[in-house]
Amino acid sequence: QVQLVESGGGLVQAGASLRLSCAASGRTISRDIMGWFRQAPGKEREFVASISWSGKSTYYEDFVKGRFTISRDNAKNTVYLQMNSLKPEDTAVYYCAADPPFTGPEYDYWGQGTQVTVSS
Repeated sequence: QVQLVESGGGLVQAGASLRLSCAASGRTISRDIMGWFRQAPGKEREFVASISWSGKSTYYEDFVKGRFTISRDNAKNTVYLQMNSLKPEDTAVYYCAADPPFTGPEYDYWGQGTQVTVSS
């Protein structure tokens, strides 16, 4: 079992930056694929970015390409999402999730989320 705790959200103006962190506890996530998702009010949860266990492969949804960067520090059991050039439409609760190895493509563990609000 792994517990994920997100932090780093807040209220910022358009064009600002934030770095979200996702700290894992309970076991190492060094072999998990890790992902960031978000859910805006009244909308379904959507994929934002993911990173392979080694950090060598990353994937981004088109609406964040060039603005967001996902990274991980396996020694710290932590995953990050650097968000630059934030837009009001980035306002959402951001969740990190873990996809352990050999368990199929689904993300099995989720954090509670951190709120990001971008004002215009």
